[in-house]
Amino acid sequence: MKTGYKVALYTATLAVVFGATWAAGAAAGPPEPPAAHSEKTTHAEEPTHGGHETTQAEIPPGLSVSDNGYTLRLTENKSLAFHVEGPDGQPVTKFEVEHEKRLHLVVVRRDGSNFQHVHPEMASDGTWSIPLSLPEAGSYRVFADFTPEGGPKTTLGADVHTPGDYRPKTYADSRTFTADGYEVSLAGELTPGKASTVTLEISKNGEPVTDLQNYLGAKGHLVALRASDLAYLHVHPEDSDQVKFAVEVPTAGRYRLFLDFQHEDQVRTAEFTLTTHEEGGHGH
Repeated sequence: MKTGYKVALYTATLAVVFGATWAAGAAAGPPEPPAAHSEKTTHAEEPTHGGHETTQAEIPPGLSVSDNGYTLRLTENKSLAFHVEGPDGQPVTKFEVEHEKRLHLVVVRRDGSNFQHVHPEMASDGTWSIPLSLPEAGSYRVFADFTPEGGPKTTLGADVHTPGDYRPKTYADSRTFTADGYEVSLAGELTPGKASTVTLEISKNGEPVTDLQNYLGAKGHLVALRASDLAYLHVHPEDSDQVKFAVEVPTAGRYRLFLDFQHEDQVRTAEFTLTTHEEGGHGH
């Protein structure tokens, strides 16, 4: 991890602007968060654990640095380090195990590139840390997905920055991903306001892969992000022999989906871009 990245945390009271596109992140410099977000750039201005007024039901997970009484505190170091502050103002040290891990850390640049899903280690004082490479300049969203012992499932988000010549990427809609001889195809539609089923089919060198290894307790792990603001969406693996998930999207718009799957003892990531429409609207 370069020592030059900078940490910027977001306030807990965020008004969400829906329906924007990837183009909103294509500014000449590091992309600004949606205009309705209020950004704090110094530690003195970070939200306190008692200042949260917005409920989980009002905004999707991952848009706030504080939720359910918990706050994500990042520190600047040679590796990414952070702790989760609980309602009592103290670092949380006990977490439920979900998908074989106590905490899932997802990092993605705000233009939807450079996705990483990693699992940091926690010290006895509640400090999580992991070496993290952010190879290209820009603003990155960091999501901590966890369930405190005896508390609610929570996803918190904050930004880190890599200085340099920022060159945003754009993505056309795509349901097929190819890499290293693998082809992954996504079937299914995302319907706003409902749990929608998507199915992934994986082949290698033209032959179906039938011996996927379990990864995080399932045939794969899927992360879905809304392109306009990187809202971190609910995804649930379905109990079947297929790579199948229920995805809940709150609004029409463009979404980025990232599938981690394990085959031949190696984890790979396939990525897709889908645009959804309100029911009765125009489809693809």
